[in-house]
Formats: sequence, C-alpha cells, structure tokens
Amino acid sequence: MARETSFFLLVMLLSLLISQQEARAHGGVVNDGDLCVIKINYLTAHFKIYQPRTRQHDEYCEDLPDVTESIFVMEYLHDELAVMPIDFRIIRDVTGKGRFARWEDVAAIDDLDSVTVFYQEPIIEPDVFTVIHEFDTGGQYIGVVTARPNRDGRGYIAVFPFEVGYTGFGYWPLFVGLLIIVQLQYLVMNGSLARWRAQRGVNVD
Repeated sequence: MARETSFFLLVMLLSLLISQQEARAHGGVVNDGDLCVIKINYLTAHFKIYQPRTRQHDEYCEDLPDVTESIFVMEYLHDELAVMPIDFRIIRDVTGKGRFARWEDVAAIDDLDSVTVFYQEPIIEPDVFTVIHEFDTGGQYIGVVTARPNRDGRGYIAVFPFEVGYTGFGYWPLFVGLLIIVQLQYLVMNGSLARWRAQRGVNVD
C-alpha cells in the first residue's frame, strides 16, 4: 500500500513538473487541442510556423528545430484582425528572462532596433497574416505581434519567446527519472536491495 501511495505521489509530481514546463513554454501562444492559438489581448488567431526547406509541411508553435527559412502564419479567429494594421517583430532575447519574457521586458530594452532581426511594418492582411524570415544563427528569440485598432494607440500586443535550433529532449528525462525512482523504491520495499547489499558484503569478505 505504501508503495502504491508513493507511486501516486511521484506521478502527481511528474504531472506538476510537466504542467509547469508547458506554462513556461508559451507566452502569447497557447495550445488549444491540436492547434496553437496566439492571443493578442482579447483577439485570437491560429498560429503556426513552417520550415519548408528542411521540414516540409511540419508545423510548429514556437521552438524551431533548424536555422533556416521560417514562415510565420496567423489565421484570424476574430474578424477585427482582418481590418487592423498588424506589425511583426523578431528580436534576439537580451532580456535575460528566457521563457518568462513579457512585453514589459521588451519595452525596457534601450535600443530595440539594435536587437531586431526582422520587422514587418504595420499592414492590413485580410484573413491570413504571413511573414517569412531566414534565420542565420540559432539561439533565443522573442516574437512581438502588435495589432493596432487605431494608428495613434499602442495597440494590442502578444509576446512569445522561442528558440531556433531547438534540441531539447522534451519530457523524456522526466519519465526516465520517474521510472528509475519507482524501480529503486520497489527494490527497497521488497527487500531486494537489502539482500543484494548483504550478499555483496559477504562476497567482498
């Protein structure tokens, strides 16, 4: 019974770690079932990124595996976006906040242009907004999308940190660690580990 309780607690801990990782992995972009959605204030759009030269039709939410041409696509879920000027900026992440970077951190950068690697000036695109940028170096970046309900206001802003040349292992280390812990606990609970240590001690003597 104690083993089952401990196993349950370990599973709950793993679930908590995964949920925290998922929360960190997204800024203005969130998972909605099998789709990724970017939230620009109350406005939303389906969001996906392609790397056709190396990954053909594979879709990505944020982190990109290759340093290559990348196509960012937003398919509007709110008709208001179809009549708003929208601009799109990609900067090198110099905030030091990584996955936790927010607009306030970007706005605090002294010279935003100096860290900008791509900028699409505000344009009105009905239905689908698309930009293409070819990365020449991997690393941490921040995307900034601004929808402007009027030309004088700051607009609605979505910020999403992402990595180019992403080589993360995902959740596998967590699962492997859980399996090792469960196996060790099982050996302790049924006495196998104690018997092995005792036997090893006899053999050594």
